[in-house]
Amino acid sequence: MSASPPRILIIGAGSRGQSYAEAIVTSCNGLVVAVAEPHAYKREQFGRQFIWGADGKPAAEGVTFTGWKEFLEYETERRRREKAGDEVPLGVDAVFICVLDEMHREVVVALSELGGLHIMCEKPLATNLDDCVEMYKALQGNEGKVFSIGHVLRYSPHNMALRKLLLQDRVIGDVLSVVHTEPVGWWHFTHSYVRGNWRREDTTAPSLLTKSCHDIDVLLWLLCSPASYTDGNNVAPHLPSTVSSTGSLQYFKKSRKPLAAGAATNCLSCPIEDSCKYSAKRIYVSDKLNGLGVGNTHWPVSIVVPDIEDHDGGKGKKAEDALLAKLAEDWDVSTPHSHVAARNWFGRCVYEADNDVCDEQIVTVTWDEDPLPPSHPAYSGGAASPTADPLSNRGAKTATFHMVAQTRKICDRYTHIYGVDGEIYADSQTITIEDFRTGETRVEKPRLESLGHGGGDVGLARQFVLAVDKVKNHGWEAERAQREVVGCTLEEVIRSHAMVFCAEEARRGKKVVEWKEWWAEKVKGI
Repeated sequence: MSASPPRILIIGAGSRGQSYAEAIVTSCNGLVVAVAEPHAYKREQFGRQFIWGADGKPAAEGVTFTGWKEFLEYETERRRREKAGDEVPLGVDAVFICVLDEMHREVVVALSELGGLHIMCEKPLATNLDDCVEMYKALQGNEGKVFSIGHVLRYSPHNMALRKLLLQDRVIGDVLSVVHTEPVGWWHFTHSYVRGNWRREDTTAPSLLTKSCHDIDVLLWLLCSPASYTDGNNVAPHLPSTVSSTGSLQYFKKSRKPLAAGAATNCLSCPIEDSCKYSAKRIYVSDKLNGLGVGNTHWPVSIVVPDIEDHDGGKGKKAEDALLAKLAEDWDVSTPHSHVAARNWFGRCVYEADNDVCDEQIVTVTWDEDPLPPSHPAYSGGAASPTADPLSNRGAKTATFHMVAQTRKICDRYTHIYGVDGEIYADSQTITIEDFRTGETRVEKPRLESLGHGGGDVGLARQFVLAVDKVKNHGWEAERAQREVVGCTLEEVIRSHAMVFCAEEARRGKKVVEWKEWWAEKVKGI
């Protein structure tokens, strides 16, 4: 710990806010000192767990807020009083923004305009391209401060090891193609993207953004970004050439509804509930998956009933009755459309829900050859592999991403990478390297630091807080901390999000998009 550790505010005490808070208190040189959350139960529970302790009480000022706007008003007044010479509580150095996706723009822009705060925003940056660009410009104005985005996959030991093998050790030479799959999980998709928060594009965003912007970012990180952020060579990114995509809502719609289900719209009144794999009772109540029946009171049960532990500790009949009452809630033809769209319906039949996001999508990105000039310091001509080295990983290549809902795996991504000197297969635990030159096969098993995205939650929190500490206590410029500690520039943040919106335009228009022209018009031109 530094003598003056970074002081952290968490805005949003849901599952992501709790994950980052846990990472901070267990693995970082920072202190969680405040929370902003409108839900009283979540706010108090968060405070007891991470700030004042189970037996303590919150301080009278500057510790809990009913929302980010209350914090903004408080902090503006606190600074005014401090400037006037009044004795005031210490402020915070940084914030983790973990509110709903559609709120990110408003919060980030407001805090950037306030100034003086390092900001970490949960992914995605925003739900549309215009908002992303507005936030990008606002963050550029927050001078002297670090920004990070919740692309946690960059920070897992597994993916960091994979990137080193590819770009620094060059174990398979130049990469020629990548095929990357995100298996969402057959019941997980229904929880989040059919019944839950991210089921409708008009209230959130396409599933490619809300679920898979992680994956698009990782592909660009592996194939586009420079191998090192600290080598001083200022290597320009190898930018894509074209983007295309196909996909649709294939399964979770009324035309797929079993005939035996009849007119039922809710699992609790369905005649085939006991035999349906998507039964809400089976997913949230029974002991078949990850429900209350196996003693689970956390995700996904706590998403349905946030205060489930207040019902006899989340055990027994009271807890089950509270859960079943929530699952029984439904709408009918008289329910206003706005009311249906405004909340989640976790007991709704998955074939009768109001979801419209893709449950299957493929994105293809291509790169043209773009070698560095021989005079560039990064040029490696004359090395042992004449096929690979002159291009320094800037040869023509292709990346294919597949997001699929109907899988046994739940977010256990896997990747095939094909190079000029070998190939790699990486799953969530191992990295298998086939070397064409020697005929050897070796398997690496990077450490699994935690279950949160393979250690990515901890890794991202640690690097962001460490970057804040470098600026606050060690005299670093924010730009240096951004590049060398966070390891992701603002332009990389906007590029990976823009790639998602470009792919969606390609999918909807059934066309191949020229990336550099699209970027110049849709991002640089705004």
